[in-house]
Amino acid sequence: MKVCVIGTGYVGLVTGVCLAEIGHDVICVDKDESKVSSLMEGKIPIFEEGLEELVKSNVKKKSLVFDAETSSGVAKSDIVFICVGTPPLPSGKPDLTAIDDVARMIGKSLNGYKIILNKSTVPIGTAKRITKIIRENQEGDQGFDIVSNPEFLKEGEAVKDAFFPERIVIGSGSKKAINMMKELYGPIIRQDFDYASGNSHRKKQVPILITDSTSSELIKYASNAFLATKISFVNEVANICERVGANILDVTYGMGLDERIGSRFMKAGIGWGGSCFPKDVRALSYTAEEYGSPASILNAVIQVNNQQRFKIIQKAVDMLGIIEDKVIGVLGIAFKPNTDDTREAPSVTVINKFLELGAEVRVYDPIVRDYPDSMDRGALFVTDAYKAVEGADLMVLVTEWEEFLTLDFNRIKGIMSEKNIIDGRNFLDKKMLRELGYKYMGIGN
Repeated sequence: MKVCVIGTGYVGLVTGVCLAEIGHDVICVDKDESKVSSLMEGKIPIFEEGLEELVKSNVKKKSLVFDAETSSGVAKSDIVFICVGTPPLPSGKPDLTAIDDVARMIGKSLNGYKIILNKSTVPIGTAKRITKIIRENQEGDQGFDIVSNPEFLKEGEAVKDAFFPERIVIGSGSKKAINMMKELYGPIIRQDFDYASGNSHRKKQVPILITDSTSSELIKYASNAFLATKISFVNEVANICERVGANILDVTYGMGLDERIGSRFMKAGIGWGGSCFPKDVRALSYTAEEYGSPASILNAVIQVNNQQRFKIIQKAVDMLGIIEDKVIGVLGIAFKPNTDDTREAPSVTVINKFLELGAEVRVYDPIVRDYPDSMDRGALFVTDAYKAVEGADLMVLVTEWEEFLTLDFNRIKGIMSEKNIIDGRNFLDKKMLRELGYKYMGIGN
């Protein structure tokens, strides 16, 4: 099929590449011409395992092209994906400026029947909003159908999630559109496409849910909000564990054995961040207020998560006393491992607070090499973990990168000024570190 994907961020780029890989002809559109040129050369602006190789191979096969002209991409395609950003406004309401702009351009570019598929995370009613804008801007009476098809890609595992999703949700009242969507996703639904890197992830068949657009839009928000709730709940239990002398690792393991609860998203830490959970929880809370159904649980989820980041600061004060003039090495900047995304990363809150209290802060991340927008430039970026903790009074692990498990802690013991470690993800071997003479603090134990 002929597919146009508008927007080449995490969602658009991964979606476009994976559709090309399973046999479709894909045009990825981005208004940034320099970005388009780089992508055509196989240079991608984000870190996502396996993505660069797929971009290069599909560009070479000419099943994937990049263009800066939306009208051209729309005109040449049967199905048009909208994959642009919907960042939160200060109120929590999603900013739909980019969605509206794209809808206007699509309306002006229609040259026959198209499916306009919204994959961006959007509030309830956006499908109807897009329909209205397109109709107001189309020059003829070309038919089109709007489909809500939310994405469920986890950063760091986005390529795997695109090829081997847990479900595909299609929100539409059009039988024609639904049938075309089933054809588009057919190889993924049947799991019969050729992708050697994914054999261990293959499923018998991917479940597909056909529903209305409003329910489809809500499924995405509700899913992310529930996962965020689970994490905030576990972090609150972890704080109770610290007060009463329990071990959160044992508590969550015991809870997870209950099939009704399960063990996923049950890791205590310093809170969630990234591009999805923060904005989606706030957006659902805003929608609830807007429709007269205040979301008390969601508001508490946000509050707990915001407070959790400062637990690290309190632990540092408990270990060091006055923070001023202390040297602190922070390991990890990205909000989670296997991605370079720093949006709403807990690390930024922690680092900024240490600097505010007068500490010297050195930071290291295997992938992130530059300051996130909201990070104080007073922090010093270094090139490896050992440089981050050399002469340090405290090591703080924020992101659970695998390479931190292989650090030589005997060597670190010899170069740190004081042997203090705060493990913000309960990632390191507590028993080993204490046997080596470190003062170790985790979360909830």
